[in-house]
Amino acid sequence: MIILGIDPGLRVTGFGLIESDGRRTEYVASGCIRNTGTELPSRLRVIYEGVQELIERYRPQEAAIENVFMQRNASSALKLGQARGAAICAMVMQGLPVQEYTPRAIKQSVVGTGAADKEQVRHMVCALLKLQGLPRLDASDALACALSHLHISRTLARKANAMVSAGRAAL
Repeated sequence: MIILGIDPGLRVTGFGLIESDGRRTEYVASGCIRNTGTELPSRLRVIYEGVQELIERYRPQEAAIENVFMQRNASSALKLGQARGAAICAMVMQGLPVQEYTPRAIKQSVVGTGAADKEQVRHMVCALLKLQGLPRLDASDALACALSHLHISRTLARKANAMVSAGRAAL
């Protein structure tokens, strides 16, 4: 299974792709969709088309995106939400199931603490995926989002299996 992780932003949208067979998790690709446009509609188009291109190229089966956290500036939060919307639309239009995770949940899942900084996240992403070089912070955040989705979905699947097994034992 290939998972696409997205760290949305109007200027730079990070992406990361990982592949897992249930036992091993491997790095597939990562990078950034860069936006040089000045008008919001053209920036949103670049994000939408960039995510669509990634999906067509790598054919992920699932996707995860970082949720908007409350910023001090309401205008910035609104613009970030629009960038997320463009990325989510691209994923949904390609038929991908999309899960959203808060920055705190991603950090907790990958680093072990929801208060980790970006450098700690990047360090753990490199360790978990055995990366030789350091990805850009936006790309490592996107890889962390994909890893978090993998970890959380595995945990939920194990819990569901345990509940089913417990229900059968009670019969």
